[in-house]
Amino acid sequence: MGNSDATRKRILEAATAEFAGRGIAGARIDRIATAARANKAQLYAYFGNKEQLFSAVLRDQLRAIVDAVPIDGEDLPGYAVRLYDDYLAHPLIVKLAVWTRLERAPSGGLGPEIGTLDGPKFEAIAAAQARGLVDPAIPPAHLFSLVIALSMTWSPVSTTIAASPDDDEAQHEERRRLIRLAVQRLITP
Repeated sequence: MGNSDATRKRILEAATAEFAGRGIAGARIDRIATAARANKAQLYAYFGNKEQLFSAVLRDQLRAIVDAVPIDGEDLPGYAVRLYDDYLAHPLIVKLAVWTRLERAPSGGLGPEIGTLDGPKFEAIAAAQARGLVDPAIPPAHLFSLVIALSMTWSPVSTTIAASPDDDEAQHEERRRLIRLAVQRLITP
């Protein structure tokens, strides 16, 4: 990795932590630059401005979760459980999504950072519906939203109970069982 690539990576990592913890409005470029061991001029040269840096962070995190937890239209309960585990291991994506919802996109999709990430997910669900494995009564985009909501039941931004990696493994197993059961009941034809 070249020097400029390493600097860009450090800036993205520092910005991810800053935005996840403070949101877009509360984040400070000075803190990001200091944490990244970079200067503000480098940060602006790579990313333009704070909004563009947030977009780069969000795209990076969304791509990471898609790569880490690929959808399986024939196993949506398992997909939801794998998402639960990924949110537990990588809570920043959930926090960034919430800040996006609060500060940028109060309705509709999260924004252009999603890009083409959702299309293949909807296609996987539609294919499972066509094979009779998933109830076709719910359109794929809506079914995807419901599966995501169930996977986030105990996420770091839950308004009821937020799971922690430090929770007893038996609690995690029970949550996984309940997510799997709820999604299975949702999708059964």
